[in-house]
Amino acid sequence: MTSTPAPSPGRPLDEPAVLTHFDAQGQAHMVDVATKAVTHRVATASGSIRMLPATLALITQGTAKKGDVIGIARIAAIQGAKRTADLIPLCHPLPLTRVAVDFSVDAALPGVHCTATAETLGQTGVEMEALTAVQVGLLTIYDMCKAADKGMVMSDIRLLEKQGGKSGHWKAG
Repeated sequence: MTSTPAPSPGRPLDEPAVLTHFDAQGQAHMVDVATKAVTHRVATASGSIRMLPATLALITQGTAKKGDVIGIARIAAIQGAKRTADLIPLCHPLPLTRVAVDFSVDAALPGVHCTATAETLGQTGVEMEALTAVQVGLLTIYDMCKAADKGMVMSDIRLLEKQGGKSGHWKAG
């Protein structure tokens, strides 16, 4: 019994998925982007980390033992975006022109939402850099607060929007 995968947002169900990181023989390879046009490329990703209300209070009151959780997580997220090609084997190293990271506290969650935007002028997109920034930012919050709350949960990490290149503008539904 075979099943048809659900289409990703922006791709019709009848359009086959093309896995570009495999050659004709099925071997993994780094995609050749030499003939692609240099364009302004932007990608935005987001995610959240849920925690105990007391843990969130440590963050908002600035009383976490390791220091300014959000400030350090922001720097870590930016650093993560810059190191994406070192972490994801088939990613191209990109000269990032901008990385912006925003954290917002959500008492109703309770937790913290992270949104990261990465930009470059290049021949390939920056989706992986934006997604890596979010993950590293959330992991840093976990690391800084794990002594108080080992049950924190990171979730809903996803690409929100990308612009540039041949595929143009894509936005999550």
